[in-house]
Amino acid sequence: MIRNAISTCALIVLFGALSSSAHVADVSKQCKKSPVDVVLDQLNAKTRELQSYECRIEHKYVQPLVESQTIRKGILYYIRSGGKSALKVDFTTIRQEDEKERKAFEQYIVLDGSWLDSPGRQLKGIWLAHIDHQLKEVKYYQLAEPGDPNKPVDVFDQVSKNLPMLGFTGTEELKKQFEVDLVEQKKGESADFTQVNLTVKPNSVYNEDFRTIDFWIDNKVGLPARVRATKTEPEPPYGDIEEIRFLKPKVNKDVSRKVFEFKIPRGFGEPEIIPLKKKGQRGKDGFGNGER
Repeated sequence: MIRNAISTCALIVLFGALSSSAHVADVSKQCKKSPVDVVLDQLNAKTRELQSYECRIEHKYVQPLVESQTIRKGILYYIRSGGKSALKVDFTTIRQEDEKERKAFEQYIVLDGSWLDSPGRQLKGIWLAHIDHQLKEVKYYQLAEPGDPNKPVDVFDQVSKNLPMLGFTGTEELKKQFEVDLVEQKKGESADFTQVNLTVKPNSVYNEDFRTIDFWIDNKVGLPARVRATKTEPEPPYGDIEEIRFLKPKVNKDVSRKVFEFKIPRGFGEPEIIPLKKKGQRGKDGFGNGER
């Protein structure tokens, strides 16, 4: 459950801004770079400017082998300020199979441990908080130890070690882990979108989890409107599929830090705290993965 839902956070990385395919081609000719390199350069430039982001999201998880699908809807927030950053996803509804949509409140927050509610204990480093309002339980997973205060680490840099939050990692790292291609739109398809394909390389740190990731950029907005990832399990052609749609995005519109303030609700038990495993140990990381 954790892994399926938190993957939403993982894929939102791909909202890094990209230009239309026509513009990319023009820039490519002028600077003598490949269209892919132009896209990646623009992606890096835009994410460096990102201070806040908010959007409505629709997250669909499809299991072709058992003909099952689950759709969650909610709101995503991101903020970067004062050398610290935070990411939050509030799921508010869920629909499974042919059932009617129903309310289901579940939260995932990735942020500096000093922001978390943890009575009697100081949490250091980057943490993932999972708040399940149906089960009335809270779990804190440490993702990283404290780093150099003069070299702050963005939450995306930590999450990308376990999940494909690729747009917020360096361009060279992206090309190291994936074959990156621009996909030409077929005749009759809308020219309002540009499709980018990422194929996992054999030696990639992502090769145990994903085979391919595609995203479609809304050329008017300059941001991905849809992301689709095909997983390695079950075996092809039945790999599970995750798809996210980003709706009504607000970029650098001053998301309040209060959005990330969190107090354990009344009636909930004490939070379960799962520290980062030491090197050489294996354990869960909060995303349902064993440590690599």
